[in-house]
Amino acid sequence: MRPPGAFKRGFGLGFGASLGAGIGLAVVGIGSTVVLVLALVGLASGAGDADSSGPVTETVWGEETAEGRLLSIPVTGVILGGESDGATFGGSTYGYEIADTIDDLDADDANGLILEMNTPGGTIYGSRAIADAVERYQERTGHQVMAHVQGLSASGGVYAMAGADQIVADHGSLVGSIGVVMGPFQRFRDVTGLPGTLLDQGVTTEGGITEEYLSRGRGKDLGNPYRDMTPEERAVLGGGLDREYAEFVEWVSKARGIPAQTVVDELGAFVFDGQTAADLGLVDRVLGREEAYRYAAEMNDLDPDDTRVDRVTGPGLLESLLSAHSPAGGTEATALEPGRSTVCTGAPLVLAFHGDLSAPCTGD
Repeated sequence: MRPPGAFKRGFGLGFGASLGAGIGLAVVGIGSTVVLVLALVGLASGAGDADSSGPVTETVWGEETAEGRLLSIPVTGVILGGESDGATFGGSTYGYEIADTIDDLDADDANGLILEMNTPGGTIYGSRAIADAVERYQERTGHQVMAHVQGLSASGGVYAMAGADQIVADHGSLVGSIGVVMGPFQRFRDVTGLPGTLLDQGVTTEGGITEEYLSRGRGKDLGNPYRDMTPEERAVLGGGLDREYAEFVEWVSKARGIPAQTVVDELGAFVFDGQTAADLGLVDRVLGREEAYRYAAEMNDLDPDDTRVDRVTGPGLLESLLSAHSPAGGTEATALEPGRSTVCTGAPLVLAFHGDLSAPCTGD
């Protein structure tokens, strides 16, 4: 177990981010007075209400003096791994750091845990890190864990939350997309020109020009957009996808009590509305936030009228001003950094992700 206060960056950088970003704003011309105010507010917001023995939290439901306490951890945006994935400004979740935060919790820190899910998924290792930490928490504390889907929990989100004791979907939420994807691989046929300007990075493909990569080692230039993927390369990559997919299916099957063949044949990689997901066994019930919090209290043998929910926080006012957080406490889908986040580099990567990565990687 790490020393108290080991909660780092999974939910924001607090004062450090506020001050650092304030300095960055000053570089592009914002006055020093504004920077000073932002830095001071960042210091105040980073202080939080928690003591030094745990992460910064805020009470989001119930009375602050309530006897029972549930800890809520948001899992929002694209699920990455750890700090090595590159800095983002609130648009992602760092699975390793959430796992560290959960692993730092003892039985007397809270009476139970809530995962607040709003994510399209992301890396397999980041998603699995959360899932494994949840399992360790259940074994270590004996407390119940509820996952509450607040909009979307797809692919890696399902991976992360499948082991919760109860999964509850809010009204209008979507759940599913049990599958893995690898890419991108591009193939430009009959290339005639590469404009390659800052404003126009397109490729002209009307015939005549080809490009050859020199490499050593069979399959070393896999992903070269100027040649087709060979059957051998396709088989090697497909074998890896098969293993990752089988492990994903096995995890969901075991955690949710759904036969693996049912996951493959009937659920597939589709996303479902909350009630359909409940009918299929992916979630247990459909409840709004108020009802879900009360249910989480009851799961842990608490009186809902004498229970509070404390949500893990961290980012200061500056990040809020940049719309990194919604009023309800969830994280908006802000853009990742294409040059630093592993999911945006364009290199082949096995992902448990639902949707088009161009949106979180470009902000479109």
